[in-house]
Amino acid sequence: MKIGLFFGSFNPIHAGHLIIASYLAHYTGLDKVWLVVSPHNPLKDRNALINMYDRLEMARLATDQAADIVVSDAEFRLPQPSYTIDTLTHLQERYPAHQFSLIMGSDNLASFKKWKNYELILRDYRIYVYPRPGYEGSDLSGHPSITFTDTPLMEISSTFIRKSIKEGKNVQFFVPDAVLSFIESKSLYR
Repeated sequence: MKIGLFFGSFNPIHAGHLIIASYLAHYTGLDKVWLVVSPHNPLKDRNALINMYDRLEMARLATDQAADIVVSDAEFRLPQPSYTIDTLTHLQERYPAHQFSLIMGSDNLASFKKWKNYELILRDYRIYVYPRPGYEGSDLSGHPSITFTDTPLMEISSTFIRKSIKEGKNVQFFVPDAVLSFIESKSLYR
């Protein structure tokens, strides 16, 4: 089975994440997309993250009805911070019958050479890149392992959602109803 791995903090998960995952699951050669909730991305500030189990639960609530989108907590059992190459190696060992690909935004591709063992990722895995505002290309654009997709451009971000909630603004439709109820029930991002 061809699995696309969409890594993220999902702090919180929002409509943009879901549209990207759905597009990649249904409009590319992938069979499924796994949303890999990252406890701590080494390129992000850990203090800005809420509890990883709350982020995992929100991802599960958001994808409850999605047959081709699965939530993974694979990085919860690995050393932190999480490095993509380590997670890819772990998943390939655990699921040898699956063919894993990486899903990333063009903003991440722009900084990809800063990633741990990025050369091994390029050598061993296909990378599907979705567009992000302000990031058109990269010096890796012509690499044979990289496929640019026509995923709809999403200008929504978790930072925008967190800021809006903190300011008391309505984020209905930006996040799924079940996720919004969870955020409100736990007074997250206030």
